[in-house]
Amino acid sequence: MCISLGSWIPSKMFPIRLHMLLLAFLFGQGLAMSREERHKLRDQVVEMFDHAYQNYMDHAYPADELMPLTCRGRVRGLEPSRGDVDDALGKFSLTLIDTLDTLVVLNKTVEFEAAVRRVLKDVKLDNDIVVSVFETNIRVLGGLLGGHSMAIMLKKRGERMLWYQDELLHMAKELGHRLLPAFNTSSGLPYPRVNLKHGVGGPESRTGTETDTCTACAGTIILEFAALSRFTGDPVFEVHARRALDFLWEKRQRNSNLVGTTINIHSGEWVRRDSGVGAGIDSYYEYLLKAYVLLGDDLFLQRFNIHYASIMKYISQPPLLLDVHIHKPLLPARTWMDSLLAFFPGLQVLKGDIRPAIETHEMLYQVTKKHNFLPEAFTTDFRVHWAQHPLRPEFAESTYFLYKATGDPYYLEVGRTVLDNLNRYARVPCGFAAMKDVRTGSHEDRMDSFFLAEMFKYLFLLFADTEDLPFDVEDYIFTTEAHLLPLSLSVAPSSAATLGNATSEGEVDDTNFDWTCPNTRLLFPDPAYPRNLRDPIRSAVDKSCPRPLPYREPGMGRAPLRAQDFMANNPEHLELLRRMGVSLIHLKDGRVQLVQHATQAVSAVAAEDGMRFMQEMMELSSQQQKEQLPPRAIQIVSHPYFGRVVLTAGPAQFGTDLSKSSTGVRGFVTVAEPYSGCSELTNGDFVQGRIALLQRGQCMFAEKARHIQRAGAIGGIVIDDNEGSSSDTAPLFQMAGDGRSTDDVHVPILFLFHKEGNILLRALKEYREVEVLLSDKARDRGVALPEEVNNCVTHKTTPSLAGPGDKVQTSTVELDISEAAAADEGRAGEDDAGSPGETAGPSEPQESSRTEPSDEGEEPEPEGEVPEGAAPEGDDAPSGSSSSQSVDELMADWQEDLDAFQQMDEEEL
Repeated sequence: MCISLGSWIPSKMFPIRLHMLLLAFLFGQGLAMSREERHKLRDQVVEMFDHAYQNYMDHAYPADELMPLTCRGRVRGLEPSRGDVDDALGKFSLTLIDTLDTLVVLNKTVEFEAAVRRVLKDVKLDNDIVVSVFETNIRVLGGLLGGHSMAIMLKKRGERMLWYQDELLHMAKELGHRLLPAFNTSSGLPYPRVNLKHGVGGPESRTGTETDTCTACAGTIILEFAALSRFTGDPVFEVHARRALDFLWEKRQRNSNLVGTTINIHSGEWVRRDSGVGAGIDSYYEYLLKAYVLLGDDLFLQRFNIHYASIMKYISQPPLLLDVHIHKPLLPARTWMDSLLAFFPGLQVLKGDIRPAIETHEMLYQVTKKHNFLPEAFTTDFRVHWAQHPLRPEFAESTYFLYKATGDPYYLEVGRTVLDNLNRYARVPCGFAAMKDVRTGSHEDRMDSFFLAEMFKYLFLLFADTEDLPFDVEDYIFTTEAHLLPLSLSVAPSSAATLGNATSEGEVDDTNFDWTCPNTRLLFPDPAYPRNLRDPIRSAVDKSCPRPLPYREPGMGRAPLRAQDFMANNPEHLELLRRMGVSLIHLKDGRVQLVQHATQAVSAVAAEDGMRFMQEMMELSSQQQKEQLPPRAIQIVSHPYFGRVVLTAGPAQFGTDLSKSSTGVRGFVTVAEPYSGCSELTNGDFVQGRIALLQRGQCMFAEKARHIQRAGAIGGIVIDDNEGSSSDTAPLFQMAGDGRSTDDVHVPILFLFHKEGNILLRALKEYREVEVLLSDKARDRGVALPEEVNNCVTHKTTPSLAGPGDKVQTSTVELDISEAAAADEGRAGEDDAGSPGETAGPSEPQESSRTEPSDEGEEPEPEGEVPEGAAPEGDDAPSGSSSSQSVDELMADWQEDLDAFQQMDEEEL
């Protein structure tokens, strides 16, 4: 049978109603979860929400977001810039506004009324600040409209908000007018950013120079703007949102019916032509279908169905969803997936296409179980590509909708897993902290507003009974930020001008439209059917660890030389390289440089072999450098943290290798005297048996290690003296030796940037006795974390990337085959005797904010940051390297892949 989305849905909306299976299906994998157990989990969700919300109110409000590790608010301009991520912050108490309707869903109507009063009293929308149009629309405008929807619902019931006179709606209308200047373009696509006070254009606004925006940024406006128009009776907002959607539709690739990721807002040219359902595009598709649900306009369903048919033809490879090129949709555009596509199974449920939703969701669940959370990006063979997890809610969203559609208790167990992992790995004393690295369990001082707006809302709805809710959720639709808009808006007055852009009949192929409600009796004739879909996927993720072979033209035989087999001292290999046009140059520091001149190959086939060899070498280099330089974890295990705070730390090239220790090193910390650690310690008796805290500077890292070791310390933590440095913005690096043998150093030494070090120093100042665990990955209250998804064996020789060759068809790779690599000079007065240091590996990228990539070029690396790789002691360490610059040039062909998360590019490379 079909469960109605609400009594206000027009008759044509029957095909997209949610579906419930027969009761027998509830026993597909055994007995259903008991009512008591569900209620226990429901109550746990409420307790976790209280922990996050109350800490925001106590420690952060009226700031936009909570910084849960340092227990303070994030105020834009007072914290180091995170680039585009900060465009969501507008000094308008973002988290509180984003959380308004969640309070009502969780039956916290008293808190909701108090929160509305705070918003009306404290929030200003005319701040002289540049914000993301996309983020401000979905979080702030959507939050105000969701809050207004809840307020009028409660007022009509006579329970609460009897004083309410549409104040939130008036604020929403003011904000809508402040966003409208962004739509003043010839195409109708909005500028990506707007100044809340000055609009767009002119020196005061600091906007209007952008030329590009992401598809999701321009196509995720219609729900909020149309709702604002229909609530207020002013059609201008809906008109502009429809115009942007019309333009995107006109610019789709007509053969594939796909859209690209980034578009020029003036010319309509596709800047990035890769197409998927994840970052940069995701909510564009979501809003086409949901606009049909909310507004009752067949046009939106027609467009969605045309797009959806192409998605299922080209992008969906169950259980995978892979990006393709819009002009060549049979050609994959990248070999990894981003976590934002986790919303798509939920959208497929709304569409009524349950089978692929089950398959993709199961793949995501298996990856989640391996890593505790979905990595920000992961490869098609399920290895970590980008290791962050900013507490994204999309997987929980799809879990809720699949349970809603199937009634399968399996999805309740999935929800339990999500809850347990949040409590075990992300919960900290001041809230919940984003994961800096899912492999180590280290944290980032970040709790985005969407965590409160979405995660707890979907989890509560998953475990709650109908009578637990203060209203009928079927009368509302969820925006992409999970804000609730009433379906009654479908019959609200609308200007005729907003409905005049129908797709011409010549463009519409009615055979593509699915107007029918799937019969779940036929879809699931066997109660075990969903399990049969899931089991093969579980096996595939568990067993997958392949290294794909390089592409080879048919009939050309096996590749003459694989990158992982290459040895620089093998004459046979050198001859093969010569025939492929690849020459080897010995550098002074013991490395060798590979340079390919395609014109010097013995044949065109050999030149192609050489190019593939160089590409494979670059891939091998990137992967092995990443594996060679994993971050380490410093976990505060004493009261009141109890292992809940984990700091990202850099390793040393000397001392105990924590990756080879199953237990790590655990001990109380104390500050060394002198703090620099550059001479014999004067508090040696107190340092003995403890982990010494040291300040960076004045001498080499190895010298510090020797001094604390002689004092009897069991480990050391070096804290950066560069105020404001943070692992959030600076790439990780290895601490190098001092030019002589470091075999005598056996204590483990880790490095913390200034921000993370201050967290530890503050804890020591407040609690005096602070115990930490130094390890390769965080432990769960003394219990080791599960292993990674894969334990792939990798080649031990690590090539490093260098500058490009001097001709157009030239590739260059440097290989570090020396036993030691060069350490640069330290600052004045330091030991400048250096030995070669190991070459750098790529660090993990910085998180992007929600769906949209940056609309500008790469953000320059902040001055004063230390490049990843072997770093000398002292502030005079170089802030960049030719190696890191050359990667951009050598990997230019892959740039479109990397652009999807523009904020991640620089650290990734």
